[in-house]
Amino acid sequence: MPETNKGVVPRLRFPEFRDAGPWEVRAIEDIAEKIAQGGTPDTTVPEYWNGEIPWITPAEMGDDALHHYTERTVRALTKRGLQNSSAELLPAHSVIISSRAPIGYVTINTVPMATNQGCKGIVPKQNIYHEFLYYILLRAKRRLNDLGAGAGFKEISSLSLKTFKIPLPQRAEQQKIADCLSSLDELIELEAKRLDALKAHKKGLMQQLFPREGETTPRLRFPEFRDAGPWEVKRLGEIGTILKGKGISKSDISEKGSLPCIRYGELYTHYSEVVRSVRSFTNVDAADLVLSEENDVIIPASGETIEDIATASCVTTKGVALGGDLNILRSPVNGVFVAYYIRGTLKPAIAKIAQGISVVHLYPTQLAQLQLGVPHSEEQQKIADCLSSLDELIELQAKRLDAIKAHKKGLLQQLFPQEVV
Repeated sequence: MPETNKGVVPRLRFPEFRDAGPWEVRAIEDIAEKIAQGGTPDTTVPEYWNGEIPWITPAEMGDDALHHYTERTVRALTKRGLQNSSAELLPAHSVIISSRAPIGYVTINTVPMATNQGCKGIVPKQNIYHEFLYYILLRAKRRLNDLGAGAGFKEISSLSLKTFKIPLPQRAEQQKIADCLSSLDELIELEAKRLDALKAHKKGLMQQLFPREGETTPRLRFPEFRDAGPWEVKRLGEIGTILKGKGISKSDISEKGSLPCIRYGELYTHYSEVVRSVRSFTNVDAADLVLSEENDVIIPASGETIEDIATASCVTTKGVALGGDLNILRSPVNGVFVAYYIRGTLKPAIAKIAQGISVVHLYPTQLAQLQLGVPHSEEQQKIADCLSSLDELIELQAKRLDAIKAHKKGLLQQLFPQEVV
């Protein structure tokens, strides 16, 4: 056996296979019935538009590690004919690799389908479990990406894929590993659906708990406030003072900084409606900055789109430096309530006052004229507590999902031998 084909052993192995010996390193061409190149049908013929064959492209393979297309998902893909195309119909349980940008993504088709020219399909031999092949190629994504070559655009050639080497155990061990990882993927999918359901529930509540534009009473109200009458309509400038933060540049951020700080871009990437802990720090003198008061609401003064700029966060602690391009509402009205309100039904109103095309701006004078309904402080607190508790559930669910994904990533490292070349 050539030097590069020496057996290899994973760091983690199921008990029944610990004495099964090393895995054999094999080239893809040795384990495949065929390697099919995708193609593109002739769009000028009627059969192209009236075909019943599912097609997949690299773009449809996404950027997540879980790419098992269910039959339901496959039906949602484009259906075309194979007429006048070099593409082959791949049988179910083939393993498909994106061989053009984005390179190196892997999926399994659960129904017969074809691919465009940016993909290649591997039809595994009977002694190769298709799920195992999927996972080991997923583990080898970096190496697959490195196969891409070409001047204009990178592509994995058929020859490169044929000679690509992977380690293989016996079929029984392949299936054991694949079943373990598949069960984790099913759990990840389930937990992701739970997270999406919580987010959808929150979105729906935010639409119901605050009055819609032009209205003074929300559609959903807690029992103790149903007879409290309509909310009092006020302008933002009437319920508090709007001021601006002072510039904190990216170079001012320091991991060893002594002063917590928030830059406006972090509202888009890191903070939701409530800022309970700050992620950035600076050593800029506090005397040269604007520091938060408890209950401040921060709203970006600039953004890329009118949809993006309609965001807000309540800073729950004092003494946080608030950077430039931040509008700051300092008010006795519950800041958490206001932040949820702005991100909820006030979005359309903010979109109307925002100015600019390539860069959108919100000025304090504009925000001061923004109208909103203000209920009694007890109702403000009830709404804020309700949505905050839901956000805590969402955060816990997101952490649970991340933990399972991290566990899967660790298993991918442990259940397969170190990558071969």
